[in-house]
Amino acid sequence: MDDAAGTGVLVLAGTPIGDVRDASARLAAELAGADVVAAEDTRRARRLADDLGVRLTGRVVSYYDAVERERLPELVAALESGSRVVLVTDAGMPSVSDPGYRLVAACVAADIPVTAVPGPSAVLTALALSGLPVDRFAFEGFLPRRAGERRRALAAVAHDPRTLVWFEAPHRIAESLATMAEVLGPDRSAAVCRELTKTYEQVRRGTLDELAAWAAEGVRGEITVVVAGAAPGAAPVVADPDADPRKAALAAVAAAYGLDRKAVYDAVVAAKKAAAADTPGRATPPRP
Repeated sequence: MDDAAGTGVLVLAGTPIGDVRDASARLAAELAGADVVAAEDTRRARRLADDLGVRLTGRVVSYYDAVERERLPELVAALESGSRVVLVTDAGMPSVSDPGYRLVAACVAADIPVTAVPGPSAVLTALALSGLPVDRFAFEGFLPRRAGERRRALAAVAHDPRTLVWFEAPHRIAESLATMAEVLGPDRSAAVCRELTKTYEQVRRGTLDELAAWAAEGVRGEITVVVAGAAPGAAPVVADPDADPRKAALAAVAAAYGLDRKAVYDAVVAAKKAAAADTPGRATPPRP
């Protein structure tokens, strides 16, 4: 308990992204002294504690995406009663493409202290190994799963001069790299970093076109993609891959009059057919 402060403390604890030897002595101490350990995967948290030679004396509760909202009141109540709550995810820093943001926001709103145990980061490790400029960068999380949404997300950052970083799943990496090559440009420099700090760590560098061809053969493991920013004055290959003035016009009309977009489309098609039928010269000429 944190009696001196009169309230508890939320500790965001960064965990190793692969090699357990990257864990800090402070992480081990926080796990050992926690009143509550909120873990994305309780089995992994216990395994990590075992690897560090730590005995978890506090209560261990699950805290992953599906239960994040329902766990909030319980954890905030524990913090308000003076508990020291240590939040860990499967790898890396909580809140960075992992659960944690909602709990931090709730603590800020309730004036509960929040601190962090810095740890390894796949984003920063990949940036450092990529060989690309790291003075300015943007982390974009995971690309959308659906093809159209993925293309729009890439088009939105196509002009960004900063180095761009994404996480990606192995079964989607080939398709994502191919779409990147199409939207951002086939000659854009990039690096695919997989299994960082693990036994089979690999960093593959090249153009997006080259990397897409390589990934088509199959890639395994946890993947971070680093892509060079847009060159000054350069235009992306596909400025807006989903741009269609007719679709935009239909959407605008539908929104303005509170109509279904398909109903507007059907009405336009019907009007075109009627106009074509009434156009002089379109009628079947009389037989001689």
